[in-house]
Amino acid sequence: MRTRAAVVREPGKPWEVTELELDEPRGGEVLIRFAASGLCHSDEHLRTGDATCRLPIVGGHEGAGVVEAVGDDVTRVAPGDRVVCSFIPACGTCRYCATGRQNLCDQGAEMVTGRLPDGTFRFHDDAGEDFGGFCALGTFAQRAVVSQASCVKIDDDVPFEVAALVGCGVPTGWGSSVYAAGVRTGDTVVIFGCGGVGSNAVQGAHYSGARHVVVVDPVAFKREKALEFGATHVFETADEAREAVVELTRGQLADHAICTVGVLDAEVVSQATAITGKGGQVTVTSVGRSGDTQVQLAANGLLVGYQRRVQGHVFGMCNPLFDIPRLLELWRMGRLKLDELITRRYELDEINRAYQDLDEGRNIRGVVVHA
Repeated sequence: MRTRAAVVREPGKPWEVTELELDEPRGGEVLIRFAASGLCHSDEHLRTGDATCRLPIVGGHEGAGVVEAVGDDVTRVAPGDRVVCSFIPACGTCRYCATGRQNLCDQGAEMVTGRLPDGTFRFHDDAGEDFGGFCALGTFAQRAVVSQASCVKIDDDVPFEVAALVGCGVPTGWGSSVYAAGVRTGDTVVIFGCGGVGSNAVQGAHYSGARHVVVVDPVAFKREKALEFGATHVFETADEAREAVVELTRGQLADHAICTVGVLDAEVVSQATAITGKGGQVTVTSVGRSGDTQVQLAANGLLVGYQRRVQGHVFGMCNPLFDIPRLLELWRMGRLKLDELITRRYELDEINRAYQDLDEGRNIRGVVVHA
């Protein structure tokens, strides 16, 4: 069958919308017709070359839609089911899934190759070249074949545009505060960067009962939105934030600093470390440019003496099969804002404009709505 898709053939070039051939699902695989896909910064990292992956590749890893067909041995979903795709699959049987760490599932190792679990591809161009799907998904395609391990069923009352966001950005941000940082009632939390992921880190800190949720972001629009998502204080610069945190905590500084900027660099990590107090933790959610060193700290002055910690993570340490339904239930209860994350909707042909809007700070989260 044929499908339209937004692809990256080589870094530094614009997104290209083209037609590809799509194979039928094989054993353990599912054919999905996507209705919506979130526009995450991670996909743009592939286009710019900030992150390396096997090319060519179909972009997109936040997607929701309808199962149209299944291969042999598929047990999790059936044709007609409404699903969201988790950008980290959960096979359920590897060491990490079996010990409650689905976010580290061994199948996630193929996220930058786009291969399915059997090591092959389902997207091909007319010349026969194989195209991967980012995170073994490729939600910037109208249709894709994915592993059943990437599928989570959703209820009929969940709009596809909302559901798409819980495939990556929402659990990654929310879990950055709730799980990776372990924010507790009364804590002071500083969040660097308040886009699609950072806004959910704000919501996670607020949900966990933080006393002060401080946001640092140079974009006024994002600072304003942060207040809607639960921030108590917002600042343009790290220096302004640190001065306020000193006053708010009577000199004790923050319990947590969470890095959710678009592109991580060493300066942000240093600022995050400097704003945390004794026993504090810096949680690194963002990714930086390949080949750069983002974490380089003086152990004596910044880590050992203050007993600070630096924690990296994937997917906010969330378990897809448990936390995606949980987050949607919190949304249903009015305790998590999801609709409000969507700033603009785009057609697939507008994808380059959509990422320009993201780069220029106009969006919290853009969404591609598939025709």
